Amino acid sequence: MKTVIRIGTRSSQLALWQAHTVSDQLVHLGHETEIVKIDSIGDEVLNKPLYELGTTGVFTRNLDIALLNGRIDIAVHSLKDVPTQLPKGIEQAAVLKRGNHQDILVLKNNEEFFSNPTATIATGSQRRKAQWLYRFPNHTITGLRGNVNTRLSKLRSNDWDGAIFALAGLKRIGILPKENIKLDWMLPAPAQGAVMIAALSENEELLEICAEINDRETEICTRLEREFLRRLEGGCSAPIGALAQIRDEQLTFKGALFSLDGKRKIEFSKTVATSHISDLAEFAADYILERGGKKLLRQIGQVEKKYRVFSTKHISIAQSSELNKDVGIEMSDFITVRHQRIKAADLKKEMPHVILTSQNAVESLVDSAEGKDLNIGSIYCVGRRTKRLIEKRLGKVTHSAGSARKLAEYLVDAFDEPQDFTFFCGDLRRDELPSLLEKHKHTVHEVVSYLTLMTPDQLKSSYDGLLFFSPSGVESYLQKNNPGAEIAFCIGGTTAGAARKAFQKVVEAKSPSVEAVLQSVNNHFETKQGS
Repeated sequence: MKTVIRIGTRSSQLALWQAHTVSDQLVHLGHETEIVKIDSIGDEVLNKPLYELGTTGVFTRNLDIALLNGRIDIAVHSLKDVPTQLPKGIEQAAVLKRGNHQDILVLKNNEEFFSNPTATIATGSQRRKAQWLYRFPNHTITGLRGNVNTRLSKLRSNDWDGAIFALAGLKRIGILPKENIKLDWMLPAPAQGAVMIAALSENEELLEICAEINDRETEICTRLEREFLRRLEGGCSAPIGALAQIRDEQLTFKGALFSLDGKRKIEFSKTVATSHISDLAEFAADYILERGGKKLLRQIGQVEKKYRVFSTKHISIAQSSELNKDVGIEMSDFITVRHQRIKAADLKKEMPHVILTSQNAVESLVDSAEGKDLNIGSIYCVGRRTKRLIEKRLGKVTHSAGSARKLAEYLVDAFDEPQDFTFFCGDLRRDELPSLLEKHKHTVHEVVSYLTLMTPDQLKSSYDGLLFFSPSGVESYLQKNNPGAEIAFCIGGTTAGAARKAFQKVVEAKSPSVEAVLQSVNNHFETKQGS
């Protein structure tokens, strides 16, 4: 591969260690690499425990988006942070030889506190909390978030007795304190200590390159651990531990599910020949589910809530937190946006008036320009978030409106003489803006800057409501799913119109925003409870 391999990573010290380790191995094989830093939701929101940030993907989603949009060629993750179901079009390209899988207790002072009736231990992990309380029920657990450096600093500045860390992380960046105790009795998170490389499924050449640095034994063990986790339907924040190890052609697997308070543990352990491991993870998970695991998972909120809705696009943590506590939400992107490389000829033209109706168009324009001087006059846009992004990346916005139609009406009133507008849009645009402008003798040059790809999933569960944010989202959903009694909550009139062709009950939000859609969900289920 002659081109430079762009390696996407989070910007923490540990994440960069992992990315540089992958880079070193690829360079050793004769490839050129470049490190690209992209931070995640889990890095940006440090004032909440991980289990309050949604079940999966808080550390990987932004890198997934960068992969799909072509900003990076591969993404490097701690495998334990990766959801067991990868986004469509992305696959595990390699896993490096596993480091130490153990957790350790870093001591504030010494071990003397164990002789006291109580103690305070810090961790942000439900798994570590549950196992610690199972062994030390009189201790108090306090939350702890941040990268490893931040967490060590918090331990030093707080009146705690110790904090729990993954041994591999501290050793890899050379900050392992001497005052520590290995917790060899604590089951690690599935795939703890392993570094994973993700790549696009369509990039066969890159997949072959990554396969050269794949460690087969680590791949087998972590696959079993993650399949066990997936089968239990637990996210990366669930109190689930698992460990597979191979010695002398024998594989030993241990797995356990705990209650949040640590009072209950359901565990499984078995050693088999490496030639007989095909259904071991499934067998282990079913063993636990049949012995009270289903009930335990329901109790910790991993399976059921009073009402369940499904969003056909990912929404932010802050947005999903606006839902009532009785409403559980799951989500998947039924529409994937792929940025187009805008032709240089389109960027060199004089553009007296530019129209941008989405953040995707802004990002595609900025990525394509790459520092080139754009000859832009006035900028007009739709939406507050689009305006903020434009003014951060491009320049001042002359006027913004709440919808494409309202923007067109403003422009028609603002100009008496015919004008030239450059409209950066997607391939499936449905707004009336160009036709309204052209009706009033204005010229509109449409530049397709991103593609809208349908990436539907077949839902395996039933839901009380479905959230749609575009007509394309409705169309994508219907490709693999048959509408039933679900309520379709829609962002606007055009989307609601598309939904009414298939759904009996459609609720249109009062304004075209994600927040308004979520409020319509709250209003509906509050009314349902009161009736």
